[in-house]
Amino acid sequence: MLRSHTCGQLRSTDIDQQVTLCGWVDKSRDHGGTIFLDLRDRYGKTQVVVNPDGGAEALETAKKLRSEDVALITGLVSPRLEGKANAKLPTGDIEIRATEVRLLNRCKTPPFFPNQEELPGEDLRLKYRYIDLRRETMQQILVQRSQIIKSMRDYFADNDFIDVETPILGRSTPEGARDYLVPSRVHWGHFFALPQSPQLYKQILMVAGYDRYVQIARCFRDEDLRADRQPEFTQLDMEMSFVDADDVLNMIDGLMAKLANELLGIDLPTPLPRMTYDEAVRRYGSDAPDLRFGMEIVDCSDLAQRTAFRVFRGAVDAGGFVRGIKVERRAEEFSRKRIDELTEFMKNDFGAKGLAWFRVEADGSLWSPISKNVEPEVLDGFKAKFSTEPGDLILLLADTWEVTCKGLSGLRRQLGAELKLYDPKQMHFSWVTEFPMFDKDEEEDRCVAMHHPFTAPRPEDLDNLKDRPDACRAQAYDLVINGYEAGGGTIRIHDPQTQQTVFDLLGISEEMAEDRFGFLLDALRYGAPPHGGIALGIDRIVMLFAGLDNIRDCIAFPKTQRAMDLMTEAPGQVETKQLHELHIQVETPPTK
Repeated sequence: MLRSHTCGQLRSTDIDQQVTLCGWVDKSRDHGGTIFLDLRDRYGKTQVVVNPDGGAEALETAKKLRSEDVALITGLVSPRLEGKANAKLPTGDIEIRATEVRLLNRCKTPPFFPNQEELPGEDLRLKYRYIDLRRETMQQILVQRSQIIKSMRDYFADNDFIDVETPILGRSTPEGARDYLVPSRVHWGHFFALPQSPQLYKQILMVAGYDRYVQIARCFRDEDLRADRQPEFTQLDMEMSFVDADDVLNMIDGLMAKLANELLGIDLPTPLPRMTYDEAVRRYGSDAPDLRFGMEIVDCSDLAQRTAFRVFRGAVDAGGFVRGIKVERRAEEFSRKRIDELTEFMKNDFGAKGLAWFRVEADGSLWSPISKNVEPEVLDGFKAKFSTEPGDLILLLADTWEVTCKGLSGLRRQLGAELKLYDPKQMHFSWVTEFPMFDKDEEEDRCVAMHHPFTAPRPEDLDNLKDRPDACRAQAYDLVINGYEAGGGTIRIHDPQTQQTVFDLLGISEEMAEDRFGFLLDALRYGAPPHGGIALGIDRIVMLFAGLDNIRDCIAFPKTQRAMDLMTEAPGQVETKQLHELHIQVETPPTK
């Protein structure tokens, strides 16, 4: 190799060694004929001193080096001068007295520098991603990502799982999100689909007798993007046979404890806390609640039935709810302007009609512009419901169940961050279980799967499957970290008859089921064991462990929110010849 050591490797124990380093010039300083260089690679930085004692050629080359040039330095490891050590660097006690300086490659002036304090806009960083990836922060994140994946692989190997690769080119199946389609050149008019997940293949592996499967799987979904979503993503995919939900949860509890210990130095108690979907939505308004702080939702609908105040009473009479949260001892921080801003936030982001509020005065009474319209006994009821103390602030929504859930969950999350109710470095892991089997598609007036069509109902709800599907709970579970869904899984249906019943409820006829899922239904008829599993979003887990709020920052080459790669300019056009080979004709896009 060209180098003998990396730029983060040398210490005072290496003094008097002759070494060769290679890397990028981080900084260059000319101190009256002596050149000081900071040479950088992904392992760290080392100070290099080039003076006339090292030779005229080395000094002349060093004078021409600029930031981000690639250079080779040979010299003697020496102690830094007294008082010049840099305690911020692991290599800060030594420097290299150069005898050879070689320019390996010149860098043209970059659009930004990896060491600059103020970062440019994200579009520029993504276009020149190779520059952005040189930043120390980005390198640390990708190293941490690698460590997380290695720990995952080690954990499952230690627990007798088999790592099996499943196909990237598969069959398009109606699983919820939109597929990415790949036209077949040799089968005219036919298409492969990139996998949304390895769901069907891993179930078939269970039928085949591979009772513990795991894979670091690439998945693809052609859906609208958000800060924590990408069109292509990586998941830890796992499946087990002869298990129930507790077995799967316990296995992932062990994995989270291992990651928390190795990556964060945290001793994570297991089993992780669990709550049902109904409890999570009732207490926090979300099926992925952030449990690092309290501020639970309180239902005051019974009080609203006892008041003549039109806003509260009208909502309940229309089948709605009055629910709220309490901000403890911080009322003085909420001016009328701030409350008006929160009201607009509720209206614009969640479709709420408004936001009611009460401030708890020094004498314990409730005051707001509406307090005179609410009967004293009802105000006392609010005080009792929220266990108020002077200085508290009560915030209330009077609306439908859905609006109060989403609105108060959003308000709770906003205020938790704004009021610094938790340590940003704190990590909280929990499970949400017993999801509904089905959701309702209001536009098409039909059932849709809450998780996916292969989810098994709870045994005690099996009788409700045909007659009362809305009352049927699933053997489904989500791992929640700091208010984000970090993974989700289910116990699968292993009985063909139950699977067809679920297909019927989802509007998937026997003919369509055989056409789209025939291979799975056939497999279930050939001795399928009870089985279940989970998929963990590796990108999202890395984001959370690294304390980031944007999933693009933990992916080497991410797409933008418009599903574009600014560096390679993908997606791009292709030659007409390729389109002809695939029997594809591109239409002119409609005029907006």
